[in-house]
Amino acid sequence: MMMKKRALISVYDKKGVCELASFLAGSGWEIISTGGTAKELSAGNIPVIEVSSVTGFPECLDGRVKTLHPAVHGGLLAKRGDESHLETLNQQGYAPIDLICVNFYPFFDCVKTGLSEEEKIELIDIGGPAMLRSGAKNYRDVIVLADPEDYAGVMDALKAGSLTSEFRRRLAAKAFDLTAAYDAAVARHLLNESYPAYFPVSVKKACGLRYGENNHQSAAMYYHTDKSGALSSMTQLAGRELSYNNIRDIDLAWKTACAFGLTSDGALPQGEEAVARLLPNLPKTPPACCVAVKHTTPCGLALGETLLEAYEKTYICDPVSIFGGILACNAPIDPVSAEKMSDLFLEIIIAPDFDEEALAILKKRKDLRIMKAPSAPRETLECISIDGGLLVQDTDQTLIAKWDVVTQAKPDPKDIPDMIFGMRAVTYVKSNAIVVVKNQSAMGIGAGETNRIWAAELALSRAARSTAAAAQAGADDGAPPRTLASDAFFPFPDVIELAGATGIKSIVQPGGSQKDQFLIEVCDKLGIAMVFTGSRHFKH
Repeated sequence: MMMKKRALISVYDKKGVCELASFLAGSGWEIISTGGTAKELSAGNIPVIEVSSVTGFPECLDGRVKTLHPAVHGGLLAKRGDESHLETLNQQGYAPIDLICVNFYPFFDCVKTGLSEEEKIELIDIGGPAMLRSGAKNYRDVIVLADPEDYAGVMDALKAGSLTSEFRRRLAAKAFDLTAAYDAAVARHLLNESYPAYFPVSVKKACGLRYGENNHQSAAMYYHTDKSGALSSMTQLAGRELSYNNIRDIDLAWKTACAFGLTSDGALPQGEEAVARLLPNLPKTPPACCVAVKHTTPCGLALGETLLEAYEKTYICDPVSIFGGILACNAPIDPVSAEKMSDLFLEIIIAPDFDEEALAILKKRKDLRIMKAPSAPRETLECISIDGGLLVQDTDQTLIAKWDVVTQAKPDPKDIPDMIFGMRAVTYVKSNAIVVVKNQSAMGIGAGETNRIWAAELALSRAARSTAAAAQAGADDGAPPRTLASDAFFPFPDVIELAGATGIKSIVQPGGSQKDQFLIEVCDKLGIAMVFTGSRHFKH
């Protein structure tokens, strides 16, 4: 006599589970279940066999042990085409289990909550992953359901008698995909080291993208399963779907804006403690920041007492490149600023919040993507994909390690805020990087050059052009910028000599060149103040 098919259903997420169980029961299957799932199915008048009736043992250890029993795992792992396996089941009084439907306690969601460590430990699912792995290993004989989105497809295939081996294999692969991510999330939480022997990455697909960096490349976006990082908390309020390049630019723009502090969650400017310790009398940083980004590098960046002031100064930095760019602001968008921003074609605007009237103004711009980003970036590690592996490093958080004035000339006190601004700015500019600063605006940015003098030539020439244009428009006094920041040391005096010829009075750089003393002497001859910070900020 042919035995009834058996399904074991034990789920935390009960979406669609009654429909699945009702279908199976109506098709002559026996349903085995546990705890809350059994109650849910019984309440839906679906016949259920408690798992303890199958194992002959009650749930114990406060529910830690429910399904860890040979009756369950033998039923899942027995190969139906192997007579010895079936004979063993028969001798032990066990029966095959033909479908396993499991999803897990919400460790992904709880790990970043205020739960105690003990509470989090209790949410580590043991029985669920074990059953999924057993069923997935034996996928030729067992249907494995780890995702409620697959219930309908399995029901349709069973109705049509078309549950193919390829379909079963895909379901099994999805189960192993889930258990791998789940284990990685647990490992990441428990490990107290940045670079373990096996690097645990637990991410979930957020969406497919139309294409990658170029339109012949495919792409998708993934978020950390613990919802860490600012991007996963962002909400798109308007505009077309985001592209791969949009997301790369958003990431850089938001990190740059938040480096100057975030008003919504009280995040302090990058390196604030070190700055306060080394320069206790530094004036307070203006609260509003705007940054314009194009092709993953800033093209304009400024601070202001108001958001409107910060935006207008950012626009002045580079009125050409900002066109079609991405704008990030560290403060909520008000109607006056929104009106000004809407005069320009921008791809994306990111801010911690939007005034209702401001949002209505910006939505008039067709296809403008509007992103609400309530939290500052908090990642402590960053990964770069290489052919065959990953490069992993901690994020660049050390703005300045020291403040050594190494020249005879001392920085004018009015230049010091611009020097700190420049070091924050240059951290987010591709190397080799030079930023020329005036009035806490990046008036000239030289980025991504293969030698430092070319970066300096670009930054200084752009600063002169932007300053002249701003003066002509009545937005600047026309005096040349006085401050230059470099992401790394100068190997030769050429940058210093060019800076001196264009009116630079204060230079801030990490130091560390074999020619440092010679370069100090060049500064002394030119009357330039130079500060070594001890912190390099390469960005490849």
